[in-house]
Parts: sequence; structure tokens; C-alpha cells
Amino acid sequence: MEAQLAAGDGAGGMEKLRELRVGFIGAGRMAGAVAQAMLMAGEVQAANIFASAPSNRNLAKFQDFDCKTTHCNLEVVENCTVVFLATKPHILPAVLREVAPAVTSDHMVISMAAGVTLQTLEEMLPAGTKVLRIMPNLPCVVQSGAVVLSRGTSAGEDEVTLLKQLLSPCGLCEETPEAYIDVHTGLSGSGVAYVYTFAEALSEGAVKMGMPWALAQKIAAQTLLGAAKMILETEEHPAVLRSAICTPGGTTIHALHELEKGSLRATVMNAVEAATRRAQELGKK
Repeated sequence: MEAQLAAGDGAGGMEKLRELRVGFIGAGRMAGAVAQAMLMAGEVQAANIFASAPSNRNLAKFQDFDCKTTHCNLEVVENCTVVFLATKPHILPAVLREVAPAVTSDHMVISMAAGVTLQTLEEMLPAGTKVLRIMPNLPCVVQSGAVVLSRGTSAGEDEVTLLKQLLSPCGLCEETPEAYIDVHTGLSGSGVAYVYTFAEALSEGAVKMGMPWALAQKIAAQTLLGAAKMILETEEHPAVLRSAICTPGGTTIHALHELEKGSLRATVMNAVEAATRRAQELGKK
């Protein structure tokens, strides 16, 4: 692993990434999104990505990418030095017991399972295993995701650097304290669904007023994209950007008054809290 990380910058680093063998235990939508982002960026070769799942249903996407697939989790660990655990949280303990005998000091194990703590992962894997947790969201598939990562006690700067290199094609990637991962789940992991709901409502409002659905949907999506880009590029507080649009007696302030009547902000805050609490509950089971 150290040799692979030593040339982390420049053409040499890219070549090392191309040679890296990356495995996914679990081949669901999120695993597929992360793998697809890596492949789109050319960071990792399809022939060097392995994925395992109990049935062929989820493996089909990896097969479409020309990745190697198997029904054997141990085969992934035996062939890859970087292993993503992408199973559902309640399945993960059994998977860890299965693969732990094959995990060595050369492995880097990254869990994508909601609620399963670094402490739990380290207790179920050999002492000294380099363990990290990540929480991606679905827009990783279009290289516009938001990912947070946290490191375990045996993972150092080299492992974090490598993981950030692998995940950079997914979009934004930030290292945070582990306590923020559940919050990220409520904010961004589940938050994508909140945004889709809002986009649908925007479109339906325009349809109600006579605009064709296809055009309304396209404009709603572009509006959300533009608003998000302004937040990121200006680094202004959203309230400041919002105020700049509100002219006295204009259309926007009248519309915002209706949103306030419906308690939009409080409802969204409650949604983030509910999803975060659920992620925390999963970690206690």
C-alpha cells in the first residue's frame, strides 16, 4: 500500500491508480455509482474492479462496465487491496465474519454501510486493519455527489489521500469526524430525495399555470443547478443570496410568504433530523 501511495501525485500517481485493484462487496446502486464515477474519470481500469453479490441482478451493472464479478466475497478480498463494503447494515456483520480471515495488513477496508461505526468494524476485523467509513450520495453517478469520510485508528494520511483520489471523480469529498456521518446521511444522502420532491413540486406549479411538463421539468432542474452553483462559487450564506432576489413588493417575496405559511424551512429541518436519528438508530442495532 505504501508503495502505491508514494507516487500519489502526477503521472506516476495516475499510473498507480490504474494498476490498483478495487473491490466491492455488495453491488447495489450506491456501489455502482461510485464505481461508475471512477471509471468515467479513468482513475481505475474496469479489469481491476471486482464486485460480489449473492445474485446476478445487481452484478449486471458491473458486468456492463466490463468489471469482474463473483458470488464469492472472499474472492474480492483475495484479489483486491482496496475493498469497499457496500452491503446493507444488517448484513454487514455476517460479511465481516466471513472475510475477516482473509484481511491482511495490506488491505484498506472502506465501509459504505449507514450506522455501522468504525469501532464495530475494527472489532470485527484483524487488529491493525486500515479501516475507513464513507457516506456517498446518488449523484456520484453523474460526478456531482457529496461524500464524507472518516478514518479508523490504524488509517493514516496515506490511506485518506488514496481514498480521496479514488472518490474525487464522484464530486465533493470531505474528511469529517465520524459523528458527522449520520448528519451527512440526513442532509445529503437522504437530502437528494428532498430535492427531487421540491423539483417535482416546482414543475407541477408551472404545469398548473399552463407550461408543458417537459419544459417545466427542465427549467426546474436548471434553476436548482444554478442556485446550488451560486452557493458554492460565491460562498455566500443562502439567506444573503435569497435577499438579493427579493425586491420590495415583487413576485419573489410574495412567493416566499406562501412557503413560510407552509412551514417549508421547519419541515425540511425536521426531515434532516428524522433521517439523522434513523441513521443513529441503525448504528445501535
